[in-house]
Amino acid sequence: MKLPFGSRRLPADVVIERGDRVLAHARSADGGHVVATDHALYLPGGVRLPWHTIERGTWSEEGLHVRTTDGATHEVAVPEPGRLPETVHERVMSSIVVTRHVKLPGRGGVQLVARRVPGRNEPVWDFLFDEGLDPSDPGLRALAEQSLEEVRRSLGV
Repeated sequence: MKLPFGSRRLPADVVIERGDRVLAHARSADGGHVVATDHALYLPGGVRLPWHTIERGTWSEEGLHVRTTDGATHEVAVPEPGRLPETVHERVMSSIVVTRHVKLPGRGGVQLVARRVPGRNEPVWDFLFDEGLDPSDPGLRALAEQSLEEVRRSLGV
């Protein structure tokens, strides 16, 4: 039986965490499912990406392209995405509390991003360094941490 367009009902073989509420889903080209819930994006193969860990989710004719805050990328072909593109965009954007790009002395810059995490009062901060900068460089990390403290102080976050 084919489910009506926009249905939130998942096939019985698709498993999501207890407490997650389905917002949109679609079948991937490989027969799996991509599921957007109020807490996370589920990809085929049992991959669960909480919204606050997704740096960017984009769509093209080939399907979904996701980059996480740790630099990992995921690509899933989704021939008929239905409401997934707008749902993914809305959930990623709604996880962001504030974002600021800060220049680092003589080294480019860093994007400081505060994201909401369900069940936590304080946001989680991510450092997204400009291309060409080494995020594992201790001196660079120290400059980014210092910049973060200044931004947090100025914003009261």
